[in-house]
Amino acid sequence: MRGADLLAKSLSNAGVDVIFSLSGNQIMPLYDACIDVGIRIIHTRHEGAAVYMAEAYAQLTGGIGVALITAAPGFASGLGPLFMATAAENPILLLSGDSPVAQDGKGAFQEFDQISVSKPLTKFAKRVMAASDLGTDTADAIRTALAGRPGPVHLALPFDVLNNDAGNATAPDAAAFQPTPVAPAADDISAIIDALANAERPLVLVGPSQNASRACATHTHLANALDTPVIPMESPRGLNDPSLGNLAAAIAKADVIVNLGKNMDFTTGFGQAPKISANCAFYMIDPDPKFLDRAETAMGPRMKLRACADTGTARDMLIAKGPAGTAHAAWHDEVANCLASRPALPKGPAKTPMHPAVLCGALQKVLDAADDPILIVDGGEFGQWAQAFLSAPTRIINGPSGAIGGCLCYAFAAKIARPDATVLVVMGDGTVGFHIGEFETAHRYGTDFIAVVGHDARWNAEYQIQARDFGPDRIFETELNETRYDQAAMGLGCHGEFVTDPTDLDAALARAQKSGLPTCLVARIEGLPAPSGSGH
Repeated sequence: MRGADLLAKSLSNAGVDVIFSLSGNQIMPLYDACIDVGIRIIHTRHEGAAVYMAEAYAQLTGGIGVALITAAPGFASGLGPLFMATAAENPILLLSGDSPVAQDGKGAFQEFDQISVSKPLTKFAKRVMAASDLGTDTADAIRTALAGRPGPVHLALPFDVLNNDAGNATAPDAAAFQPTPVAPAADDISAIIDALANAERPLVLVGPSQNASRACATHTHLANALDTPVIPMESPRGLNDPSLGNLAAAIAKADVIVNLGKNMDFTTGFGQAPKISANCAFYMIDPDPKFLDRAETAMGPRMKLRACADTGTARDMLIAKGPAGTAHAAWHDEVANCLASRPALPKGPAKTPMHPAVLCGALQKVLDAADDPILIVDGGEFGQWAQAFLSAPTRIINGPSGAIGGCLCYAFAAKIARPDATVLVVMGDGTVGFHIGEFETAHRYGTDFIAVVGHDARWNAEYQIQARDFGPDRIFETELNETRYDQAAMGLGCHGEFVTDPTDLDAALARAQKSGLPTCLVARIEGLPAPSGSGH
């Protein structure tokens, strides 16, 4: 049995049935091995797209997402999404081809120290040195990706290691890929429950791995058990996240905050006044001691409890032991009203180019009518409008990294993960240029989703920064062409719509759904500053 066969069998035992990939010389043995274990390979048009797809697939399935790319330049092209996956707490396994071990130091084709590059971007990075190690190294990597705060891991696969005989090595069984949860002490759980019960305005903050799409039901159970509002935070805008309305006003009043895997970083004003009261007490459970150390340095004596434990386990223990009750009913209502706050919608007849909120109104109707809607929203200025005015039970955004460009890849992966879902992806005309070639991938695999491009013909986030910080006469290099991205998508086999009149939106969206094809709908919008909550 070749190393590639041992690896493929190990992945299959881990529950992997889909790999997102762009082919290359060094990884073709693994392509061959996947045939025999029934692992499907989705072939993309860019290495970065494959990693983005693995990230979304992990978030939507709750398992490990796997990307397979080739060595050196291919590996380098897939690096950017690792930063996003780390920030968004998505467990992905990046497999990259590598030059042969037997040729180390001899100037092999595409010889490159990948591990030194990937280590700062991952939880685990290793170059596999022997075919017989491929099973155990894969188990170590996947287990690490899923443990504690989820995140990306990387295995570099030398060409000769994939081809060499693995000897008597066997693939690990399914249990070897599962991490062992670390539970907090029962006394810590009791202390948190007591602190919340005695608080006047308590809050529970959870991080990206417990966002609404991944843990919506448990949020409700936790809020009821603790009689405390539970707020998931996963936007780089933090307290000014437009999807959280006027969260800043609520959190400034909190007297006790419990952090379940939510970092006290730039997104929360580092926990300092005036963003958060100087008298607020903090109780923090996190699987990573360095985040606990960092928070304690910032909070000082306001840090009343720190526990290094798995946040999901802690959450379940809090639900089981929480006393419930309605003592904080008025506070629940106040927080809910803050979260629901939105900018006023434009009045009067719809104009051309259309207001971003008007476009969002038409899109929300599509989501509301769907049996299984998935909303995917990228960053940028138009992305903030969409995050403010669009909602769905399942949502993926660009995450705390603040990077843009991956949402089209997310949409495709969503259709692979949930083929019957109605997938709506919303992005600006800057974003669409990153991975527009994946429209061809979407058409090739017969997926249907609607990609909506808010077209204001500029990098509007940077335009607004320049106008605000430097003056309207200092706008520089932010303009884009009046490009027909819908026609580009049509050239790749997809359906296209171009809408300038808001009264045409409903009909265009209906045609898109009826087409059964991946759709690029370009809507001409006003380039307006985004709603970003109070104080931003």
